[in-house]
Amino acid sequence: MSDLLLRPLGPDDEAQARAAHAELAADGFDFLHDERPGEPWAAYVERVEGLRRGVGLGEGRVPATFLVAEVDGEIVGRASVRHELNDFLATWGGHVGYGVRPAHRRRGHATAILRGCLEVCREHGIEQALVTCDVDNVGSAAVIEACGGVPDGVAPTAESVAAKKRYWVPTGL
Repeated sequence: MSDLLLRPLGPDDEAQARAAHAELAADGFDFLHDERPGEPWAAYVERVEGLRRGVGLGEGRVPATFLVAEVDGEIVGRASVRHELNDFLATWGGHVGYGVRPAHRRRGHATAILRGCLEVCREHGIEQALVTCDVDNVGSAAVIEACGGVPDGVAPTAESVAAKKRYWVPTGL
């Protein structure tokens, strides 16, 4: 497997990122957070960077680092690292969210993405990262456990959220 690079979204990523967004929409997964129809790509990239710095946060949002995962010049997945937890994230969302495009699954990319995200968590002073996954997502649970995740029960189904397995993952801080 080639080296996976986690990096910020850039101005040249539009075609691949929009393709990934369309692919993962079939799974009910938003590759691009808060994408606004008709928003110019440069404005979207700038807005995502602002969210990392805590600028322009909507109600209930926390600062977060959005990264794409690239292998050999191709975007294979993405990650979001929340710098802190609000009530929703502390129950269902966690510090880290990640996804891998369907054609690139089962190649170790998700594990590499999560490991990279744990480094970002460390940079933000997070000692234990909360990482969650749908209760029926066996692959994601295996990734979290491979990265040292310690099970912390299941957050029940809520109004618009499926039940989630919860894990605490040491960041090495």
